[in-house]
Amino acid sequence: MWCSSTNSIALTAYTYLTIFDLFSLITCLISYWVMMRKPSPAYSFGFERLEVLAVFASTVLAQLGALFILKESAERFLEQPEIHTGRLLVGTFVALSFNLFTMLSIRNKPFAYVSEAASTSWLQEHVADLSRSLCGIIPGLSSIFLPRMNPFVLIDLAGAFALCITYMLIEINNYFAVDTASAIAIALMTFGTMYPMSVYSGKVLLQTTPPHVIGQLDKLIREVSTLDGVLEVRNEHFWTLGFGSLAGSVHVRIRRDANEQMVLAHVTNRLYTLVSTLTVQIFKDDWIRPALLSGPVAPNVLNFSDHHIIPMPLLKNTDDMTPVTSTPAKPSSPPPEFSFNTPGKNVSPVILLNTQTRPYGLGPSRGHTPYSSVLGQGLAGVGAGQGLRPTFPHVPSRYGNYRTGQPRP
Repeated sequence: MWCSSTNSIALTAYTYLTIFDLFSLITCLISYWVMMRKPSPAYSFGFERLEVLAVFASTVLAQLGALFILKESAERFLEQPEIHTGRLLVGTFVALSFNLFTMLSIRNKPFAYVSEAASTSWLQEHVADLSRSLCGIIPGLSSIFLPRMNPFVLIDLAGAFALCITYMLIEINNYFAVDTASAIAIALMTFGTMYPMSVYSGKVLLQTTPPHVIGQLDKLIREVSTLDGVLEVRNEHFWTLGFGSLAGSVHVRIRRDANEQMVLAHVTNRLYTLVSTLTVQIFKDDWIRPALLSGPVAPNVLNFSDHHIIPMPLLKNTDDMTPVTSTPAKPSSPPPEFSFNTPGKNVSPVILLNTQTRPYGLGPSRGHTPYSSVLGQGLAGVGAGQGLRPTFPHVPSRYGNYRTGQPRP
């Protein structure tokens, strides 16, 4: 009501900070409710993420309000209305008192943690530079302004200071455009202050690992991998469950003779110093591999009615045989890799499918001859010390014409 009566958009922007303080009170109530609740089977990790969600929603709503103020301020630059200063200064001090009382009188655990853990805003950095210069002159102020001020108290004081300057310039020179400029300054300060907190709480909601604990986690994992009986630590995943609490899960592979309970106790003691909610899965090393089984072919595997079994004759020594392949075999050299006269006396039967027939148009017409008889005729001379001969004597071989009784090249 006071904002509409004064027609000041700067006071409206400052009022949005008051609305943000109301959201912070609601967040504080949610924090107390979470402390009284215990984990349930449906929510095994508890309700700590409700605090994170409340902080994220409050900071995002404050940034949306700042964007609305920037939009209204851009429209006011085109047509600047008249500002009434009757309640402008009074409303500024009332809002400042409420904001400071809300932030300083109540211990708001979620916002207190976020304000310290999140990165500093540009307003805090500029004020920190001024504070160092001021504390160099007056060392007693270092406990108040250093290392960095509370961002909520800082934005409340900066907004009130901007409204006081607006009131004085309007009262002295009727310079109404300064109200719009102050509104833009308050909106930018609000956005710059809330944005780091939104980023931090958003990363917690996305279950990311905090950057400042990655080095400590790596050190603990290395210590766990050197424990007695531990072979490997893998599938480790750690994330932020709530503000100040980490959760994680890890798989540990141990020796077959190691004690599972003993290893579990040591791993938990090492990681529990940093990870409050931990799940450890331990499994023993399994080095057994499936063996290759060998033996006769079972009767139920192959249907022998559809196959022909061709017995292979025994092979003689290398010296008594002519090599079949194109590479000649020397007595001092090992036999060729793909020759038939390889070492060994017992050769397993070769099983061929009886699904093919003799192709037509090859050699003289002798009728339909199965492959079993063809191979039988071709392999008949192996035992007599001769090389493998084709069934058809007039068919040219790979190295030229072959005739019966003529030695192979």
